[in-house]
Order: sequence, then structure tokens, then C-alpha cells
Amino acid sequence: MSRCATALCLCLVLLARPLAAQDNRSLDELIPPEAVADPEAWAGQGAQDAAPAAGPPQDVLEVGSPMEDMPLLTLEPASELELADVEPVQPAEEIEFSDFADVIAPLPVGQDYRLSDELVLVFPQDEALFPERREFTKRFEALSSIGTLDDDGNIARLTAQARADEELLQRMLRIYGYFDAQVIRTIIAPGDGAEAAGEGPVARFEIIPGKRFSIATVDTENLADTGEDFAGLRDAYGVFPGDFISIDAISNQRLELDTVLAESGYAFAVVDEPSLLVDHERQQGDVTLPVMPAGKYNFGTVTSDMEDFLSGRHLSEIARFDEGDLYRRSDVTDLRRAILATGLVGSVTVTPVETSPPQDGEPGTVDMAVSLTKAPLRTVTGSLGYGSEEGIRVAASWEHRNLFPPEGMLRFRGIAGTQEQLIGATFRRNNFHGRDRILTIDAFGSTLDTAAYDAKTLSILTSYERVSTLLFQKPLSWGMGLELVASDERELKIKGLKSPNQTFLVAALPSYAQYDTSDDLLDPTQGLRLRGALSPELSRLNGNNSTYLKLQFDLSYYQSMGDNVVLATRARAGSILGTPIFNIAPSRRFYAGGGGSVRAYGYQAIGPRNGLGDPNGGRSLLELSAEARIRTGMLDNSLSLVPFVDAGSVTRGSTPDFSDIRVGVGLGLRYQTNFGPIRLDVATPLNPGPDDAPVAVYVALGQSF
Repeated sequence: MSRCATALCLCLVLLARPLAAQDNRSLDELIPPEAVADPEAWAGQGAQDAAPAAGPPQDVLEVGSPMEDMPLLTLEPASELELADVEPVQPAEEIEFSDFADVIAPLPVGQDYRLSDELVLVFPQDEALFPERREFTKRFEALSSIGTLDDDGNIARLTAQARADEELLQRMLRIYGYFDAQVIRTIIAPGDGAEAAGEGPVARFEIIPGKRFSIATVDTENLADTGEDFAGLRDAYGVFPGDFISIDAISNQRLELDTVLAESGYAFAVVDEPSLLVDHERQQGDVTLPVMPAGKYNFGTVTSDMEDFLSGRHLSEIARFDEGDLYRRSDVTDLRRAILATGLVGSVTVTPVETSPPQDGEPGTVDMAVSLTKAPLRTVTGSLGYGSEEGIRVAASWEHRNLFPPEGMLRFRGIAGTQEQLIGATFRRNNFHGRDRILTIDAFGSTLDTAAYDAKTLSILTSYERVSTLLFQKPLSWGMGLELVASDERELKIKGLKSPNQTFLVAALPSYAQYDTSDDLLDPTQGLRLRGALSPELSRLNGNNSTYLKLQFDLSYYQSMGDNVVLATRARAGSILGTPIFNIAPSRRFYAGGGGSVRAYGYQAIGPRNGLGDPNGGRSLLELSAEARIRTGMLDNSLSLVPFVDAGSVTRGSTPDFSDIRVGVGLGLRYQTNFGPIRLDVATPLNPGPDDAPVAVYVALGQSF
């Protein structure tokens, strides 16, 4: 046994014996020699000595007995303790502290973007660290749970919304290529800081974007099969090595490539969704875009599954492509829209069908298979109008839009009104030997009872025109025709006395051309329209023939003056050359006044007057108009106020002048609908004649010009 073990045994024996008095001997003096020679025997002997002797029990300490003072422990009162004086340490004479500002660069101060009373974004102060912050903020604001949902100042609900917004921010940062970004979310209770100076809690997001990852490689797979087209098509997918990663660009540029392929003859090309493999160690990503070009094609023929209704030949005339042209998806889409615009079908499907594959470097051929479903073909319409000077006008019509296929429409119409009665029939062939080309034959009989003349007229008009449509608004449109008129007319009476009837036989070749750069046919806000019309006419009266040329020019200009104001101006000038005014039928002379002219005056009320005081028209015309179309924001931004001023003059001579110009001012209301504005105009003349009313009111559909 070691010396330490022996000492331990000795201590146990000594502890088993009562301590009679303090023993100051050392440990070596207390250990006898026999304990060192035979520790185990000596320890056993000690245990026997420590065992209690048999017999009656020794003194037992009763509960509650006072304890004797411990002889080894002496405590002195604290008041008698004296502490030695401690000599104070003198400060060092020179101590220099290191300027850590020179060692550790300070963190950039964040730039706060407060989006609402309860939402704050914090970006690095240096915009170069996150240049997309403005676009990012606007996008986040539109998607934020906090920004779009009301939490009623509830901090628990705000906290839940903040967790969702934190995930949203992380996803958005990855969209912009910040794959190692951090977002620190903090909820600030009212009064805990400047951000929460208001009444409710605030969610604060500190954005640490980190380094923006870049693109390492772009694999467009089979796109190289396009041969000489590859370079242009590869440029169409605007994602290149070295660019910063943008998930939006990677996805959106796929659609751009798909469009360019379809516009370059690849009728059956397939561009699948791209994939991105991100390497955090390199801080780069690899883009893979699966592309199957599937060959290049030219257009073949157009076929129809309803040949007796809309034949393939007719649909080919509607199409903006010819057989043999390079396939373009936009031409297919345009054909589908044009077929729908006929109003004859309810649905259209246009399917490319391969008829010959590409071979030997030459494009293949695809036919366009058109599948149709019919729409209701008959229409009944009606309209009601009122003008304080023109009275009531009620119109109705019935039509069948494909009575004579393809697109042969027959319409019957009638008008019953205070000043006009009419019955007529119209045949029209739309898309006649070309897109938006219309052949029209119109025959009607009418009576007119105006302030200027009475006329009973039979007329037939044949015209062929290329029109501008809502589907395809053209900068140039035109028309030409032949008009034959027989009209029994007389200039008006006073106090029941009537002038004699005169019968005019008129043959005319009317034509027009229009140049249009406006941005909308029904409600333009920008651009101009210039229209010129001429009509060489032959008039026979009482066996005498007269020839003359009727000219008219219209110019309208539209200019936006901010988001809610459009300034519109119009000028019109006309002249009849070649014969005195009495050889011209009153119904074919120029007049001014009314809803589409000078609105403060009655219909055809401006101009020369006969000896009985009634207007009888003239050979020259001049009109000027200006109005401001101001959106009020009322009724879901559908209501507009339109202050306007009009002026007009009609003279007997063939040259327009201002010798007797009439001016009117007024205020209009416009209510915007999906088929154009409904118009209400109230106007008053500034220099009225003796027979002019103080106020004129007009209700109609569409802008005044």
C-alpha cells in the first residue's frame, strides 16, 4: 500500500475517535512505525479499537439540548476587527489606446424605405450594393402580406405576417440573383423606436443582399440545328455568360425566343422551361434551355371545314400572307382575329398541318386548317336620338350577315323622325377580293323637311372602299363609288307659302382618301386625321345639264395634355366649283349648324337665306372647333367634362370666308362605354340670328369629331 493510502486510513481511524484536545503534531509523528510496516493489519486493529463496546449506551444528545462551544473555532465581533491600510495604486503616467476605427471599417448605415405605418425595409446605404432596390420595393409592396392585409394593430398577427414577408423577401432576392442574402426581421412595439413612433407595431426588415451571382454557362441544346439562323436566334434569348442572374430574364427570354422561332418559319418549335443550377462556392449559375426547333416551313393553302359558309379561298383573301410566304405565327393569329371580326363565327381554331417536311436545306410546307363554329347571323338594332333643333329621330334595322355567302350581308333599315323619314335596303360584301375591302350597294327613298328645304329623294349608291377597322387601324384608307339620285325639292316657305317644286337628276362619282395617325378610332388622344373628298357631279334641271366639282377637306388633331386632359381641334373647308348655286340641288349644297357641326345653332341653320328668310345653303363652307376632354375620375373614371367652342360660316361664293361667321360655346358630358362615349352637349350662340334659340342640346354616341 502506498504512503498516501496509509495516510487516508489513518485519517479515517482518527476521525472515528473523539477529539479530546487539539494535537499539534505533524502527520509523520502521528503515524506509528507498525502502520508503515503492515498497513492492512494496523488498519484492521484500528477499526476494532473504533468499534463501540457492548453494554449500555453512551450519553445521547437529546433534541433541543444546547451545543457546547467548539474549541477550535473562535469568532470575534465585527466591531473589533481592524483592517490594515491599503496603499493606493498610482496611475501610469502615459497610456495610449488603439484607434480601432482605423483597423475595423464601420458598417454602412442602412437606408430606410417606409412602405406604410407598419412596414419598413432597410437597404445598404450604398445603392451600388443593391441597385435594384426601387423596382424590388415596388414589387414587394404589391405582394406583401403586411401591405395587402389589415392586422388591426395586433402585434401577434403582424408577427405572423412578417414571417410570411420574410420568406417572400428571400424568394425575391433569389429572383434577382442574391442567393446568399440575409433578411433580419424585427418587430418593434409602439414606443420602442423611431420606426414605432406611431400607435401600432412596426415590422422592420433589414436586407443584406451580399454578392449577386452571375451566369457561367448557357446551354440552348438543339438550337444549333437551325444552322445559319442560329446566331440570330441565340441573340433572341438574351441571357449570356457573365450576366447577373435574373430569374425573370431567364424565364421571360424563353418566351422571346419562342416568338422569334415562330416568326422565323419554325412552325412546330418547342421551347421548354429553363433550369438553373446554382453553385454557391463559385457564386455562379448554369442555365439549361431545352429547345426543339423541328424544322423550317413556308405557308401552304388555307382550308375550311365549312366551305359553303366561309370557304378556304375566301379565308385566303382575308389572310395577310400568300402561299409560299415564310411561316409566321403572328400571321396565323391575325387570320384568326380577322375571321372572328366578321361577326359570323363564335369560335375559330387555326391549326398548322404539315404537308411536306423540310429537306435538303429547303423549308417544308404547312397548310392552315381552319375549324369554325357559327354565330347568330341575324341582328335587329334600334336607336333613339334627340336634338333641340332637329327634333326626335328613331332608327331601326334588320340584317342577315351571311345571306349570300361568303360575307354577303342584306340589311333593311328605316327612320322615323321629326325632320326625316327613310326606308332602304343595303347589300354589302365584306372582305371583297381583299382584307377590309367592302363592296356596297345601297338603295333608299327618303323625305326631308328641314329649315332649308323639303326633298323627296330616290337614290342608289354603289361604292368600293378600303376601310380602317378597330382590328387593323390603317394609316391610309380610301373609297370610290357611283351615285344616282332623283330628287324632288323645293326651298322652304313662310307662313304657308311654298316655292315651286324642282326635280333634280344627279349622277356623281364620289371618292375620298384619309390619312390617320390617331391612336384610337372611337376616342383618340393623340395624332391627326386628314381626309379629302371630291365628287364630280352632273346635274339635270328642267332639261338643262350642269357639271360641277364638290370638294371637302377635314383635319382633326388630338393632343394629350397630361393623364386626364385631351385637347381636340377640328377644321373643315368645302367648295363647289363650276356652276351657279341655282343649278345645284339644295340637298347637295353646303350647310352648317347642328350636333356634328356648330353645336350652338340649329341643324343647317347657318348660311345664306332666301328672300323668305330661310337658309338655302351655299357653295363654300368653313368650320372650326376646339374642345378639352377632361376626365373627372368620377364613376370609375368613366365621366368626362368637355368645354368647347365652335365657329362656322357658309357663303354663296365658292371661296370660304369669315363674312358671316357664327360662334357658339358650350359644355358637354361624356360617359365612356366599351363601344365608345355617350355624348351630351349643351351650347349657346354668342352672336345668334333672330331665329336662333338661346340654348341647343344634343345627345349622341361617339365624340363630336
